[in-house]
Amino acid sequence: MVQATAMQLLLILALLSPVIKPTPGKTTEPACTLQGNFELPGFLADGDIIIAGVFPIHYRVLAPELNYTYKPAALGCQGFSSRTFRRAQTMRFAIKEINENPSLLPNITLGYKMYDSCDTHVGAVRAALSVINGPKEVSSMMCSGASPVKVIITSFSSIVSNTLQPFKIPLISYASTCACLSNRNNYPHFFRTIPSDYYQVKAIVQLVKHFGWTWVGGVYEDTGYGIFAFEELSKELKKIGVCLAYCEIINEAYSRKRILEIIDIMKKSSAKVVISFTEEGGLYPLLTEYVQQNITGIQWIASEAWITSSVFSSRKFYPSLGGTIGFAIRSREIPSLKDFLLKVHPSLYPDNALVKELWSTMFGCTFQPSNTTDQSGRGLPLCTGHESLEEKYSEYTDVSSLRFSYNVYKAVYAFAHSLHNLINCEPGKGPFDNFTCADISNIEPYQLQHYIQEVSFTMFGEEINFDNNGDTSAFYDLINWQRDTDGTIRFVTVGLYDESKGVGKEFVINEKILNWSGDQTKVPSSVCTESCPPGTRKGVRRGEPLCCFDCLPCADGEISNQTDSIECIQCPVDFWSNAERTECIPKEIEYLTYDEMGVTLTVIALFGACLTIGVLAVFLHYKNTPIVRVNNSELSFFILLSLALCFLSSIAFIGEPANWSCMFRHTVFSITFSLCISCILGKTVVVLMVFKATQPGSNIMKWFGPIQQRIMISACTSVQIIICAIWLIAMPPFPSKNTKYQSSKIILECDVGSTLAFWCVLGYIGVLACMCFVLAFLARKLPGNFNEAKYITFSMLIFCAVWIAFIPAYVSSPGKYTVAVEIFAILSSSFGLLFCIFAPKCYIILLKPEKNTKQYIMGK
Repeated sequence: MVQATAMQLLLILALLSPVIKPTPGKTTEPACTLQGNFELPGFLADGDIIIAGVFPIHYRVLAPELNYTYKPAALGCQGFSSRTFRRAQTMRFAIKEINENPSLLPNITLGYKMYDSCDTHVGAVRAALSVINGPKEVSSMMCSGASPVKVIITSFSSIVSNTLQPFKIPLISYASTCACLSNRNNYPHFFRTIPSDYYQVKAIVQLVKHFGWTWVGGVYEDTGYGIFAFEELSKELKKIGVCLAYCEIINEAYSRKRILEIIDIMKKSSAKVVISFTEEGGLYPLLTEYVQQNITGIQWIASEAWITSSVFSSRKFYPSLGGTIGFAIRSREIPSLKDFLLKVHPSLYPDNALVKELWSTMFGCTFQPSNTTDQSGRGLPLCTGHESLEEKYSEYTDVSSLRFSYNVYKAVYAFAHSLHNLINCEPGKGPFDNFTCADISNIEPYQLQHYIQEVSFTMFGEEINFDNNGDTSAFYDLINWQRDTDGTIRFVTVGLYDESKGVGKEFVINEKILNWSGDQTKVPSSVCTESCPPGTRKGVRRGEPLCCFDCLPCADGEISNQTDSIECIQCPVDFWSNAERTECIPKEIEYLTYDEMGVTLTVIALFGACLTIGVLAVFLHYKNTPIVRVNNSELSFFILLSLALCFLSSIAFIGEPANWSCMFRHTVFSITFSLCISCILGKTVVVLMVFKATQPGSNIMKWFGPIQQRIMISACTSVQIIICAIWLIAMPPFPSKNTKYQSSKIILECDVGSTLAFWCVLGYIGVLACMCFVLAFLARKLPGNFNEAKYITFSMLIFCAVWIAFIPAYVSSPGKYTVAVEIFAILSSSFGLLFCIFAPKCYIILLKPEKNTKQYIMGK
């Protein structure tokens, strides 16, 4: 394609514009002359009102030399398109139908002027200016014969609309899809019967989203069509989290180097889906090179401009492009059109170059002897005129799935219905100033535009109208390229997009009949990074698109139960994440149970209690023996009972904590130990005082008789009871859920409530033990074969060692082991007291009865 420069367009305008000059001998009447002949192939028919048509019947052009020193030669058009020629004939057919329809535009004959634009901007402008200028110069040098053109139907919209904007002639496009043309400020007289790319972009985005493609490539042409479409596509893809791996432009001026660069990028990219907004002419060199390099495995998404192009339907394209999918404009069959097309014959148009070229292209012949040869190198035969279009299958005669031709048909009828409404305007009820109607003999462009804007009619069940931007409703067929029986590409409809159905219902697809690239039946994957499974979250890679990410496992206590989660969800307080981090499960509840070490500790505690009771039974049985009596049997019984309670109190620490058990375990433990140590303290004081009382004149024992001993024990124990009472009233122990040591578990434990009260209880027991230890230590060397003070000293030493070691162990032990440490301290200190104080006595009572005499005990 050739890009028109500003200088080229100015030159064309200069050549085609009439120049007014005075006629000799006359000064009142201006005269003008045309500055050039049009020399454009096309079709002409007179009528009361003329419809102009500009069609790219050729798709290649040989640009003339432009040195701006002489008039440039006419454009050399090449590459005849029988499909576009069919579109031009569809316009003629529609006008013929309307002229023969007595109910539509009666008494008015429509004419037409159609020219070939050669698929270039220069050709389009030249053709557009041709249709609005008069074609002849009269002898009086007056510019006359100006054609009454009221509307132009074309595919080149932007350049033609801008050029003819001063004339305000309505323009209806059958092929221009650029969303930019919906801007009424820039294109105030533009209408179209093809949907805007705004809707095609939405349809493609729906397709990409439906198949989960998040990493795609893009190829578009360097024109308004490609640039505006991809600009909108990029915005919409970004909204749904899809990233463009690359976005390459195909230059309008052919460059093999650029083509190879684009293909190299496609081969190296990890994106396996490519979206292309390109005209078939601009895309052909790229896809030809693509096929020659035998590239496969890439899924193409085509725009409406080339998804149904026959240029790519040959066998050679299928291995690389088979499975291509894209949206095409709505197709229809037009009744009787084929019969009209078959009547086109060189004998009916002997001077029409386009008809002759159609014939030559269809049958591989020539109308004039020449050196032209066919593909095998043989000379082309002369066309006889006896060739039959009906027997020759081609794009021209295939009317089974008309798309752009149907848009041309709609455009002609939209104009006809608009003109019909204009003619039938009731005087005094018109839409213009003072409720006037348009003058049919002098229709102003703005008047016709008003009726085109308001037109609404039904054709083949489809309602045709234009919105405020000149756009029509959007309806697309979803086309899939599949192999036909002869190996060529067949365009199969596999779905649709109907914008009128409403949000969420506009896109329909039949996946069962889809064929993918490489004849695969499985949907191809095109992602920069595979989806993050549940239990992980996306982690952004610095400097890379959002579609490229790392899958990071959720932290402990967090989950993600969806694919591609952006962040993990924190579990509730009493729940924790499972191993897969996909769901929150109740935290494991942990406490010292009887199923674990609790059984062992319970057995030890019961054994200690039974052993203590056994010792008590021995003492009761031998209560009258000297060894029992000399050691104050009453205090010994109190000590043994309190020790038994100490052993049993440890059992209260095992099991699930409850309000009662938390208060019970700490108070019983503290009171029983206080009673036990108080009794031992009383015994120690008595031992010390007994030996002091042996001095002459001493009457100290009257202050340490049995009553005084009971008072002292009761007083010492009462202090602990008061402390416990204050503790239970003010801030009692209570069960709590501890997650400090291990977040995945709930450790049920007894919170002491008041830390001060807890340490006061232990501290008071420690004070009693220290007093007992000091007194026993002072009495350890008093005379006598059985001085109990040294055993008490040793028992207190063990007791204090155990509880001093308990403090750091208690603070540092996690969870249920804190309770186990406390139980171990209780049992250890209890066994220490039992064995140190009572084991020697039991040894004498049971194994050495000969020493259980007053003489032995008194000794010296």
